[in-house]
Amino acid sequence: MRLVEVALGERSYPIYIGQNIWHEIPRHFAERVKPGKSLLVSDETVFPLYGSRMVEGLQKAGFAVSSVVVPAGEGSKTLARADQLYSAAIAAGLERRDLIVALGGGVVGDLAGFVAATYLRGVTFAQVPTTLLAQVDSSVGGKTAVNHSLGKNLIGAFYQPKLVWVELETLSSLSQREYLAGAAEVIKYGVILSEALLNLLTARWQDFLAREPELLTAVVGDCCELKAAVVAADEREAGLRAILNFGHTLGHALEAATAYGHYLHGEAVLAGMVMAVKLALGKGILQREAAATLLEMFGRVGLVSPPATLLAVDVLAALKHDKKREEGRSVFILPEAVGRVGVFADLDAEAVQQVLGCYLSGGSARG
Repeated sequence: MRLVEVALGERSYPIYIGQNIWHEIPRHFAERVKPGKSLLVSDETVFPLYGSRMVEGLQKAGFAVSSVVVPAGEGSKTLARADQLYSAAIAAGLERRDLIVALGGGVVGDLAGFVAATYLRGVTFAQVPTTLLAQVDSSVGGKTAVNHSLGKNLIGAFYQPKLVWVELETLSSLSQREYLAGAAEVIKYGVILSEALLNLLTARWQDFLAREPELLTAVVGDCCELKAAVVAADEREAGLRAILNFGHTLGHALEAATAYGHYLHGEAVLAGMVMAVKLALGKGILQREAAATLLEMFGRVGLVSPPATLLAVDVLAALKHDKKREEGRSVFILPEAVGRVGVFADLDAEAVQQVLGCYLSGGSARG
């Protein structure tokens, strides 16, 4: 088992990463959280696969377990669904020292985390991410949120978990589409922080696609270490942590403009990263050779085409509701080299419209 620590003083917590480590749950959960009542939150896809193992582990750790299962997909990240979880927590008699556990992908983690942050002004929370995207990104760092019809993650809180439990065996049940959506976030870490990670993925891409266990342990662990370092330095995104939003500015706008029904999150982020590379190239801050390297890697994942009915005006309207806007301007994270990015809030609107138009008209990751 690999252990990564998120260093946040008295709110520090471990990320446990391993293959077939279900049997270790009772010991580690009991060490981190005083046993009591718990509410297990999962979705209709994940709970039938792994719910019984999680319930068994929590019970062996001394927890009384109540479960609530929500529909799978981005549509569950709403205040209405959060209200359902509040009702379940009240019915289970959860008190402040009791535990909410998120078993699922990024949607379940964000939703359960938001409820944990706000129920009784905060109860203990643990993340058990079951998708690649959640394991390398959304489960780490304490961002919790639900969506609004006008924008993604507009209603949320920073709220750190007590621990993150990464059972890599869950990746075997992911569809190829879900796995590649997570791969986009893995590549993101290489682009913004680690050329070495990109080189590893390039050299062993087929092993990565085959979900080779030893390689997954290394890649997921490296991503978690990279994110943990950023979060430790800037927990509430006052500066450095903004770089983790690479690809997300236009990516979130694509999701909102399509009512969260067309893209998986990683697919939208990949499109946003492609456009960010082209913006950087056009702005003259990224060399063509580096741009070609990044676009080639994005091309390995495969760019999802937009809906035929999606218009640039709809995406630009959604962009105006991005939570990261500063003084009315959209903030973009753009690559300056392989493994290094910068923060830019002074981009020409015409340049943004041009790269967006290229994507909407069928421009590829290699274009």
